[in-house]
Amino acid sequence: MMRDSANIVIILGMMQVAKKVPFEDPNVLNGVRVVYVLSNVIILSLYMYVSGQINKKNDNTTMKYLEPAPPLSGDQPKLVTTTIAAYDRDQLKAAFKSVLMGVGMMGVMHLYMKYTNPLLIQSIIPLKTAFESKLVQIHVLGKPAIGDLKRPWKAGGLMQGMQGGDVVSDKKSIDEAERSGRGGAKEE
Repeated sequence: MMRDSANIVIILGMMQVAKKVPFEDPNVLNGVRVVYVLSNVIILSLYMYVSGQINKKNDNTTMKYLEPAPPLSGDQPKLVTTTIAAYDRDQLKAAFKSVLMGVGMMGVMHLYMKYTNPLLIQSIIPLKTAFESKLVQIHVLGKPAIGDLKRPWKAGGLMQGMQGGDVVSDKKSIDEAERSGRGGAKEE
């Protein structure tokens, strides 16, 4: 929740700053474009480093959790058995997709629709998000995977509502799912 408030404050602040930036000047516009590209290069480099750390550690500890069923499907949660390394790779893949989607949307907004103000905001928010990500906290900052960093991670904010709830990893729920035969295919 605190992270969301900080993002809103940053967005509102950057919107005020963007009003004062003379985007009509080609030098200023190109400078902002360079900052945006540099921001994304830093993010992608950070994620490449995380990928190397995941592969270097190659933690094959098995973990089980219940993945929530899609909303309104009526399905039961699916039991997933995987390794910590595979789980981290999947989370990293999702993070890469998120960055590429953001770049794609920004490309359409800036190049096709000619919006310039979002370049400033999108130079900061994704960078902040990348450094706050659980993968970076564990694999770059060296924090232990306990508390909020304990896998499997809960989806935050809007994603949680769209996915139909949180992942469940308590022993009782997993044992019940194994007995009922829901899923359980090992992902590697």
